[in-house]
Amino acid sequence: MSAVLEHSPATDPKYGGSKEGILHHYDIGNDYWGLMLGPAFAYSAALYNGPDDTLEAAQERKFRWHMDSAHVERAESVLEVGCGWGTLLRMISEQPRVNNVVGLTLSDAQTDYLNLLGLKNTEVRTENWAVHEPRQKYDSIVSIGAFEHFAKDGDTREQNQQVYRDFFERCHRWLNPNGGLSLQSIAFGNMRREDASEFMTTEIYPETDLPYLNEIIEAVDGLFEVVAVRNDRFHYARSYDEWLKNLRARRDEAVGMVGEEEVQRFEHFFKLGSVGFRMGKIGLLRFSLRPIRNNWSVDGSFENDSAFRLA
Repeated sequence: MSAVLEHSPATDPKYGGSKEGILHHYDIGNDYWGLMLGPAFAYSAALYNGPDDTLEAAQERKFRWHMDSAHVERAESVLEVGCGWGTLLRMISEQPRVNNVVGLTLSDAQTDYLNLLGLKNTEVRTENWAVHEPRQKYDSIVSIGAFEHFAKDGDTREQNQQVYRDFFERCHRWLNPNGGLSLQSIAFGNMRREDASEFMTTEIYPETDLPYLNEIIEAVDGLFEVVAVRNDRFHYARSYDEWLKNLRARRDEAVGMVGEEEVQRFEHFFKLGSVGFRMGKIGLLRFSLRPIRNNWSVDGSFENDSAFRLA
């Protein structure tokens, strides 16, 4: 278990990557992102099922995996930390039992885009998780592609662990006793932090420091049971390849949107990222987590939990 530091990400503006550092990569135009990402409009690794699978189908499968892992099918109130352009928010809002959906993003452009969609029972907040104050407890929390931005490049391992621990402590408090948390994050694999590409750390993800698998496991210790964890690094490599193909198919249009230099930057980024995942230098971790409580019955089910009883 991590030691508790004197400062927290909620009060220390230097703790974790800044909003400006994160938006350096994300706020370059919704139309440009849509051109690269395709109809799914999802900027995170898809979940493929065979060589003939399409990017759109694989993205929907990814979202279904996270919904199943967080038990959204029995949820009424759901939080998504890092909601992007709302593909998962839309899917959650369409669930018959859900009556309260909250999405957090740091991007004003994403918030404006989502507000125009008018999703049912959905509130989008331009807000950091570290200052989030829920109006009610959640039954499910999902976070895809946000965790890798929580720690700041140059901070110590102890500082990184504190921000990770703080996130999981908050999720534990925010969840109802029988809730579920699903998490997806890029992570360092068989490489050292100091060997990370300067292009990635300065041009693409400034101020960001990726976690290692063992750091996430340490951060959830005593708070969440790890129900499942998988490393789908080849799925992210394939996602990068698909985005690069989309970009090149409409390259002239993309240059007209953001300029030649920006397009070249993303071409280099997608190629470099694909190689990194294939070599195992970076991984793509997906977690299904269940809060640790003191209300287990002897048969392994939750006591007094109708959701676990057969009809």
